[in-house]
Amino acid sequence: MYAIVEMKGQQFKVEAGKKLFINRMNELEAGATVEFENVLLLDNEGKVKVGAPYVKGAKVVCEVLNNECRGEKILVFHKKRRKGFRKLNGHRQDLTRKVSVVLRTAVNQKANVLA
Repeated sequence: MYAIVEMKGQQFKVEAGKKLFINRMNELEAGATVEFENVLLLDNEGKVKVGAPYVKGAKVVCEVLNNECRGEKILVFHKKRRKGFRKLNGHRQDLTRKVSVVLRTAVNQKANVLA
């Protein structure tokens, strides 16, 4: 069972028990739980349900593992040919680490819970 969920303007594939990294959510602390109701697609063992735009009654509950992690360094290099101009900048994105705990649907009111 997996779902495609919209979080902070980005789409993520979420499965129960899988860890994912999203852009930093400053208002959350480690150990907090978050519910996302913007489920775009829900796959339950081959039975796919696509929302228009969201699947009605479906939600994903996640637990925040760590709110202080950063992504890999990205190097940005600027150069102007024949001028001797070179500039190198680096950037690391602040991330929030989450684990998906429960995928719920309103159709069967059954939760897929981690053991």
